[in-house]
This record gives sequence, structure tokens and C-alpha cells, in this order.
Amino acid sequence: MTVQSLLILGSTGTIGVNTLDVVARHPDRFKVYGLVAGRNIDRLYEQAEAHTPEVLVIADDDAYTRWLADERSAKLAKALGYTPTVLGQADLEQLCASPEVDTVVAAIVGAAGLRPTLKAVQAGKRVLLANKESLVLAGRFMIEAGRLSGAQLLPVDSEHNAIYQCLPSDYSAARAQTFGIERLVLTASGGPFRTKPLSELGVVTPAQAVAHPNWVMGPKISVDSATMANKGLELIEALWLFGLDHTRLSVLIHPQSIVHSLVEYKDGSMLAQLSCPDMRTPIAHVLGLPDRIASGSPRLNLAQIARLDFEEPDLNRFPMLGLAMDSLRKADTLGPVFNAANEVAVDLFLNRGLKYPDIVRMVGHCLERFAGETLQTLDEAFDLDQRVRAHAQAWGASHA
Repeated sequence: MTVQSLLILGSTGTIGVNTLDVVARHPDRFKVYGLVAGRNIDRLYEQAEAHTPEVLVIADDDAYTRWLADERSAKLAKALGYTPTVLGQADLEQLCASPEVDTVVAAIVGAAGLRPTLKAVQAGKRVLLANKESLVLAGRFMIEAGRLSGAQLLPVDSEHNAIYQCLPSDYSAARAQTFGIERLVLTASGGPFRTKPLSELGVVTPAQAVAHPNWVMGPKISVDSATMANKGLELIEALWLFGLDHTRLSVLIHPQSIVHSLVEYKDGSMLAQLSCPDMRTPIAHVLGLPDRIASGSPRLNLAQIARLDFEEPDLNRFPMLGLAMDSLRKADTLGPVFNAANEVAVDLFLNRGLKYPDIVRMVGHCLERFAGETLQTLDEAFDLDQRVRAHAQAWGASHA
């Protein structure tokens, strides 16, 4: 059995931690070549001691400086019996293309993960994609790069992974229209505010917004779940990943988070993937392909669950989902605008006093402001991303 050499981008985040949990269960299959973290050097130290990587990357400049001055660096080398190479942000893209790496787990949150993920795709790597912004901001360029390099782009997000599992084994986005698919249905839990009175949403606090009922996630993605911006981003991602137009993409609220997504076929069949809400399941699926490997996640007991509920999303309650659906018609330009404005809005909400309802107001304003944009190159996509962020920051400063 060939051992996969892994580079994990965002190792200290939720996806990274769960990936390492799965990897630790299969030492005969996987070798952690490199770990990439941002600020959480305490957790990175623990991960390095447990998984013996050759390379560590600390993308945050201040954290990188602290690591180099920290006495634990010497202790780690003593514990491992060798000194890992420690790199900074500037070396990350080159590392993603290293011949020492077979598989790149792309789990850096936000637009910061795009360039290293794209580099891995251009290098023809097996890319386990958990950074949805990569496809939202640069889907056309990412898919084209994969076509040219022969890279495998495998979805880790539970919804996209569920769809992937329900598609024919020879499915190709380039031939999407030939497989008899009627529509893809992404499920959503509805987050913490699915039943909250609409009159109370104006005074929602960050602590309430990050308290997801089913999943343990970071603060940014938790807020995105509360607003359902995450489902909007996933719709845009699905458009690029599976090659179907916006008319064949839909969302269904499913509070139990057991059915992770569905594929409806033209013959009336509907295939679904079910599992407990545990990210180790989709991670193990893409890590092990073409085999099925143990994930460590609990077994699903349908008799104990007893019922599965579904409902249409209320766009009055979740207007961010409505904005994303409108953006699908021009996903290559409005997708990046939606993503950038949302990132700024969530940051301001979490840290600087922006009100919860102002998240959708800011994003809606930016979508109107940049509606006429067109993109021909990746550089233009990055430029648009920066212009949207600057405009959103200015809007937020005047409304906070």
C-alpha cells in the first residue's frame, strides 16, 4: 500500500484537527509531511509532537516570530529526534507544489486559502477542498487549472461530499448534462435562529450567533450558518464543482443534520447520503478513496432518531441566502463580491460592533455597487476582492 504524504493547510482549525484524528487511526496509509497554522502555535506544537511532520508553516508573522523565540522549538526537536523545518507565509505556495507532497488538505478559512490551494491544483496534487472561498472567488480559474494539471479536486464540506457520494462514479463536471440529473439539493440545519421570532433578530449577539445546535465550528463559519451565508457560498461552490447551472441547485432545511445532501435524477430517483453530524465522515471518505476507511465517527441509529424533518428555507428569515441565489446568475463576478463583503461584515459583527441585521445590508449594498464588474483574469478577481473589502470596510465604519 502506498503511503500518502499529506500537507494540511489550516491544521489547527476544525477541519485540520478532525483530519489529524482520522489520519492517526491509519498510520499505515498516511504520513503528515507538513502542518500549516496561523496564530495558534500552542496547538501546532501539540500536533507536531503527535504527528512528526518534516515541515511546519506559521502563516501569521507575529506568531512565526514568537515560535522562533520560544524555547519549545528546541524541546520539540529533542522530543522528535530531529529539527522540523519552520517556514513563514512567504514559503507556503512553493511548499504546496513540493514533490514531497501527494495530498493537500485545503482548510484555511476565507480568501487567504485561495492562492496556496490554487498552487496545489496547478501542481496536479490531490486536493481535499474544505476552503469554499477558493471556488467562490476563483471557481472558473480553479476548475480550468485542475483540467490542465490533472489535479483531483475532492470535496470535504459535508454537503458537497454527500453530493459527490451520490453521483455516478464516472461523473464529470465537463459532461454534467449527460448524467440525467434533475437537481442537486443541499441541506441546511437552519442554524441557531431557525425558529427565533423575526422581531428578535435585530438584537442578536455574537455569542448567540456562534452557538450552532449541531456542529462545532469556528466563529466565522458559525455566523455564516446563522445567516445561511454558508449555504449561499456552498451553492456557488456547487455550481463550479459539479458543472450544473443555477436552475438545478436548491436548498432544503433539515434541522437534524443527518441527510447531508441529495441528488435528484430525471427518472424520479433521489439519492441521499446520511451520517451523524461529524466532519470525520466526509474527511475519511476523501482521504481513503477509492477505499472506505474508519473515521471514528459514531454510528447512525435511525430508530433512535425516529424522524427526519424538511422544510423550505424562509428567505425573509434568511435574506443572505436570497442574495446568494441571485448571485448564482453571475457567479464568476457576484460570487467574489458576496464572499468578500460577507467576510468583512462577519468580522465587524464579531469584533467591532456591527449589528446582526447590518450583515445582509452591507452585502446587499456591495452586490449592487459592484454588479457591473467583469473578470477575465485571476489578477482581476483578486483586485475585485480587495476593492470590495475596502468599500465594505468604509460602509461598516459609517454604520457601526
